[in-house]
Amino acid sequence: MTKYKVSLFGITKDIIGSSSTEVELTDQSDVNALVENLKTKFPQLSEIKSLLVAVNSEYADLGLVLSEKDEIALIPPVSGG
Repeated sequence: MTKYKVSLFGITKDIIGSSSTEVELTDQSDVNALVENLKTKFPQLSEIKSLLVAVNSEYADLGLVLSEKDEIALIPPVSGG
């Protein structure tokens, strides 16, 4: 098992109640496994339509396999004018 630190922004930070959280996954887990784990722990995340994940400052595909040293962030939809 590997622990991944996930930085949170915007509404994801509000839902989880912190600016970061840790997720424990099996080795060689991918971004999709991380997202599903978070949605299980925090069901309100499922309501966000366009939740993106950044790994090492780049948007990541759901199939990207995570490494223990990756910097991971949840990027909620951004609105502005």
